[in-house]
Amino acid sequence: MKQPDLYEELLDALYAIFGRHEGFRVTHAKGIVAHGSFTASPAAARLSRAAHLQGAPVPLTLRFSNFSGVPSTADGDPDAGPQGLALRFLLPDGRHTDIVAHSYDGFPVATPAQFLGFLQGIAAAGGARPDPLPLDAFLARHPRAKRYLEAPKPAPASYLAQEYFGVNSVRLLDAAGAAVHGRYRIEPVQALTAPPHAALPGTDFLGAELGERLRGGPARLRLVLQCAAPGDDLDDGSLAWPRSGPHARREIELGILTVETVEADARMQAARQQALAFNPGHLIDGIEASGDPMIAARAELYRRAALRRRPLQA
Repeated sequence: MKQPDLYEELLDALYAIFGRHEGFRVTHAKGIVAHGSFTASPAAARLSRAAHLQGAPVPLTLRFSNFSGVPSTADGDPDAGPQGLALRFLLPDGRHTDIVAHSYDGFPVATPAQFLGFLQGIAAAGGARPDPLPLDAFLARHPRAKRYLEAPKPAPASYLAQEYFGVNSVRLLDAAGAAVHGRYRIEPVQALTAPPHAALPGTDFLGAELGERLRGGPARLRLVLQCAAPGDDLDDGSLAWPRSGPHARREIELGILTVETVEADARMQAARQQALAFNPGHLIDGIEASGDPMIAARAELYRRAALRRRPLQA
């Protein structure tokens, strides 16, 4: 008897929630591709031997997005959050490495099996014959998933005005092999002023605001590593680590992300949206995955999702 394929079940559950939209991602369907550069800090070079962390500027591709898998979801819709930010560091030898983050500090669950139960509960609750019982039962057993669903996720004034969290731990290795464990966070270098035009709830303003803002000059974001403390669970991305108070974790600035331009041509923007397949498991020497099972699961899920949408591209 053929055994169920967890990754196919996960994808099927996502499609059950959002439907299938030709050529678009199963989640984070609406987004905008931007280009810029990354310059690592001296502290980053001391922490890791990874090529993009040595201090020389490297080209950067960014994709800002909304969570929903429905491309027509308005930016002010509750289903648009959390927003996403994916980064691709383009190395001189043709390789690349990615970071995938979102604007909520934590993942709903800790394991792929839990993620499947979570998605299937949501799909059942929103199906043609809504059945809230599976989701209610799941949330009763997984309070962090319940907190994730119930947390306010308002639309930001700008994609550049909020923080993004890489919720899975990584291990940075220096030239001697010494390791530091931590999680990425991306944050504005400074608070942004009000957007150029009023951003009314329910309108599609975030992509337009980003393009207009960048026409006035580059924007900067800071890449930070939140370091693990002794005893922290490195393998559970649903557990947020303290950022304030006596137990706040040490933080190290890894460098500055300079966001310079967006793809202005609509056809090129659409082609880039379809072709780019970011992968949080795409790591290079000097950065390793922790034992968090969601890293490998997300990597395989993203790979298969990209393959599923590829035949539908024009």
